[in-house]
Order: sequence, then structure tokens, then C-alpha cells
Amino acid sequence: MESKTFADLGLSPKVQAAITAAGYVTPTPIQAAAIPVAVTGRDVLGIAQTGTGKTASFVLPMITRLESGRARARMPRSLILAPTRELAAQVAQSFEKYGVNHKLSVALLIGGMSMDDQVKKLDRGVDVLIATPGRLLDHFGRGRVMLMGVEILVIDEADRMLDMGFIPDIEKICKLLPPRRQTLFFSATMPPEITRLVSQFLKDPVRIEVAKPATTAKTITQRFVYCQDGEDWAKREMLRNLIRDGNVKNAIIFCNRKRDVAVLFKSLTKHGFNAGALHGDMDQTSRMDTLDKFRSGDILLLAASDVAARGLDIPEVSHVFNFDLPWAADDYVHRIGRTGRAGHEGHSVSLVSPDDLKFVADIEKVTGETAAWLGDPPSEEDVANAGKRRRGRGGRGSSANAGKSARSRSGGENRPSERKAAGGNQQRRAEPDTAREQPQTQRGQQSTRARAPRQEDQPEQAPQQAQAKRAGPPRPSRRPRAADSWTDEPTAPRRAPVERRAAEKEQPPRKPQPAQRGDERLGFAENVPAFMRKPARPVKVPGR
Repeated sequence: MESKTFADLGLSPKVQAAITAAGYVTPTPIQAAAIPVAVTGRDVLGIAQTGTGKTASFVLPMITRLESGRARARMPRSLILAPTRELAAQVAQSFEKYGVNHKLSVALLIGGMSMDDQVKKLDRGVDVLIATPGRLLDHFGRGRVMLMGVEILVIDEADRMLDMGFIPDIEKICKLLPPRRQTLFFSATMPPEITRLVSQFLKDPVRIEVAKPATTAKTITQRFVYCQDGEDWAKREMLRNLIRDGNVKNAIIFCNRKRDVAVLFKSLTKHGFNAGALHGDMDQTSRMDTLDKFRSGDILLLAASDVAARGLDIPEVSHVFNFDLPWAADDYVHRIGRTGRAGHEGHSVSLVSPDDLKFVADIEKVTGETAAWLGDPPSEEDVANAGKRRRGRGGRGSSANAGKSARSRSGGENRPSERKAAGGNQQRRAEPDTAREQPQTQRGQQSTRARAPRQEDQPEQAPQQAQAKRAGPPRPSRRPRAADSWTDEPTAPRRAPVERRAAEKEQPPRKPQPAQRGDERLGFAENVPAFMRKPARPVKVPGR
């Protein structure tokens, strides 16, 4: 197959001039196959691994087709749906770069940005509307955008849309669009749900598949490092050593949880590294500012969640570190695809704890490559026991180390000195509680509201007392009970339950005495009228 240039793809002279100014000469395989079809107006189903230039595959033919025509208020001429805010903003930057010779108006509808500014752009009319599904439906529900004028629809990173639960929103949006339109559909993988979506909304598409789904680029050197300890503080120390010794120009470090991103960022800055953080809990302005600093080189290490794993085009990233192995093997492919892009050499290093060994096997199945280990590989026993440890909600390793894991995730490095300090606290907590060892009468003198003595604080009971305790608690009497150890008065000896009920039956019923002022021992039962009292049940006494 002879190599093509951008001049052979049917693009307009203005677009070709912008490509030349950007420094590109030879199109990637997905661009060489998709652009000539997209320029003609046919539907395209593009399947290619991440980092192959899919964004330019639809941006360049869209600019060529939108050169003629004019946008009307609140009726965009084209629509691009992206799964994340960062990917949508990146597509907008591509239009700014390749549309430098055009006067196309572009609007970006994403969360975290001012809705008033977005509405003003829509009112003036836009040629290209780039949006996330949720924000687009929000504007449509408020009547701020109408979709009957869309000529071109682009769905980017469709498999990521599926992972994030956007498929119902995509179906709703597609039903609002005019049936006579061009649809460009791009995805790295083709799960059954995506296949159903394609058959429903694309008309006779041209399928373009330039690489096997879920394969990694050949320009990426993949390595795995086994962390026997598996604790977060040990993995952070291992990561710092790899960064210092690995000739790292810049790197993205992926974690599975947003809170782990924050802890890792704090640890890196504490040890003098030039680092930034990127995760979903940050506001949009901070996220875009962090990405811009990483692109420009002001930040060299970017601790990120999977929000940065899909579609972000950051040129010449030398390394990708997986601080946590992803739970899905496909996400591993997308993560390491942030390096080795556009023919550049890249490196990926994954830290593997004993509990993560089961994920390594899944990655080997998806990529079709055997894991290459830096240092000592895991033993056969470690591989056999992978995933069999007890794992808590937020920790790694066995339950015996759960406390250690929790301390390491709280932000500190949990070094031996910290563990020693923690041991000192435990020793102080183990000192006897002097208030607990005081006699009950003495505690009663201190406070009548002191807590009841716990069972472990009580002296051993005699066998007769233990047997009486097992017989059950006595039924409450209607007479005011004598004061116990919580007051200064002595406690009257208790009778057995049967003898006490028999004695009460022989005695004549007492008449309620009027409450005397200042008598603190009169209870509520003395003031209950006779007709409300529950008569005592007859008790059978043995021998009668």
C-alpha cells in the first residue's frame, strides 16, 4: 500500500494550509482511511486504538464540509459528543488549530463553566457545538438549543460513553436530531451495546478498523514491578525511586481512587517533586489549568484518576506509571496510550501488589503479551494466592494489616518512626483508668450521673450469685425501691422473686400517700389512679 499525504485525502486548500502550518505531513492510518470517506458525506464507523489520531480524522473533514453555509441562532450545524470535559476541550483546541484559516464559530458546552456565556454563543449561532451529553440535554430542556439543524454528528470515544453510563443519553440525543445527517462514530473497542447503537443510528456506514481492538502501541515499552509489601507507603517509596532512576522527562501517574490521587500528590510535593493533581472532584477551571501547565512543562508529574485515561492528547509524555493497576484490563490499554503517541517512544511501569496479581493475568489476555518484570518477579505461591487475602473497604492486604493500611492512606508515609509513635499512644491508652477502679460508693459520691460499671470491671461473683443472675432479673415492684449504690443510702437486701410476690399477696394493699413536698424518693407509680393500675397476677407458691 502506497503512502498518502494530506493532499491526497480530498481536503480543501485552506485546511491543507493549516495542516502544513501545524507541521504535519503524513496522515496516520486511521486518518488516511477515514478522511476521504468522511469528506463525501457518508457515515463512518472508525475503530482504532488510542493515540492514533482519531480526533483529526473527523475534525479535518468537518471543517472542509462546513466551509459553505451559515449558522442560525440556537441551531448548531454540527454536534460533537465527548464523554469527559477534558476530551471536549481538547477537541475544541483542535478546531482552533486546524480552523485558523476559517471563521467557524465553536461553542463548548461542558460542566463547570458559566452557562450564561454558553447561552450567548448559542444565541449568536454556532457552526460546531462540542458538548458532554448531560450539559447538552440540560440546555435543550431549558429551550436554549435546538437540534433540528444538525448536519453532522460525531460520537467520540463511544466505549468510554458506555463505561460512564451515557448510552441512554446518546440514544435520546440521536432521536432529537434530523434523520438526514452524517454520523461519524469512533471507538477503541466494540462491545455488544456499542454494536447495537451503531446498527440503530448509522446508515450503511463504512467500517474502518486499522488495529485490533484493545492492543497497545508497539512504541511503548511495558514493565511491571512487584511490590511484596503492597502497602501504599511502600508503593510510594518505590515510585519515587523509579522516577529518580528512570530518566523520566515527564509522567502521568494513575490511581484508581480520587482520594488516592490527593494523597499521592501530597506525598510527591512533600518530597520535592514538581507535581500536579487531576481528578473528578476538582472544579473545571482548576482541571484545565493543571492540564495546560502539564502540556507546557510547568508541571512534570501529573497524578490523575481515569479522567485523564481516555483521549487526552498530551505530546511527548515519556512515562506512564500505574500506581494502582486498573480493575478493567481495557483501561490499562487506554492509560498507557497516553505515552508513545504519534510514533514517539514511550515507557509504562505498573506497580503490582500481591492483591493485584489477578489483574496482571487479565492484562496479558487482552494485550496478548507476557508481563515483563523489573527486579524480582512474584513467586508461584504469590500468583496462586492472588486475590485470596481478605480485603477491607479501603485497604490492601490481609486483615492483620488493616490498621496499617488505613494510616498509610490518611496521608502520612507511616515510616517506622511513626509506627513507634503510634505504639506510644497505644501504651498510654493501655494505662489503667483510675476512675474505673474506684469503689462504687466512692463514685456515687463524685457524681450521681457517672456511667454504670462495665462487666469486665466487676469482681468475680460467687456461684450462688451467678446462679441467681442466670435465673433472670426480678419483676419491677410498684413500691418505690430503696436507694442503691448511686446514692448515699444503704441498699435493702433483695428477696427471691417468688417469695417477694407471695409476701406482697399476703399484705393488704397500701393506699397511695399524697406526695409531700421535698420528698425526692416518690416515683411516678405513686400518683397513678387505681383504675389505671394493672392488677398483680396470682402466683402459684410451691407446697400450697
